[in-house]
Amino acid sequence: MATLNIRDEGRALTDPREIQAFLSPFGIWYRRFEGGDDLPADADNAAILAAYDAPIQTLMREGGYVTADVINITPDLPNLDVMLAKFDKEHWHDEDEVRFIVGGSGLFHIHPKDGPVFSVEVVAGDMINVPSGTLHWFHLCQERAIRAIRLFQSQAGWTPRYTDSGADAGFTPMCFGPNYLPPSIG
Repeated sequence: MATLNIRDEGRALTDPREIQAFLSPFGIWYRRFEGGDDLPADADNAAILAAYDAPIQTLMREGGYVTADVINITPDLPNLDVMLAKFDKEHWHDEDEVRFIVGGSGLFHIHPKDGPVFSVEVVAGDMINVPSGTLHWFHLCQERAIRAIRLFQSQAGWTPRYTDSGADAGFTPMCFGPNYLPPSIG
């Protein structure tokens, strides 16, 4: 289950309804999908897409998405650090960034125009949509592995557009899991 941390306010949210309520004013949706636990660890991309076909089709109809694929990142992936460096700096996209996590974990930092920077740690069963134009960056958690279904409105729109603001430099990429509570600010 996701963990949402608002570092500057010293608080964390773990209840899916509270996370949804917090994200909604920023145009970000979050959903939790229970099931899929029987997916083998060595499932290939076609098997992953087949296992989650029903929720994928629902999301595609709701959001006007035209295609889906799978990204499968493991610690032994060649040039992993080079690939990850494309996403760990503040950027935005011309289309929504939709991720349905089916394994591993990752950390989205979101930098809204009218609100605090916050992070959403996503794990298997979490679905998140970061709308087009939303400033954000992404890190893997400690295990450096994630399997996610990605949905696209077009094949051309998900190129990162960097801000070069430096906002990402002030936030350590740390994942904590659902039992983490940040220290109180006092």
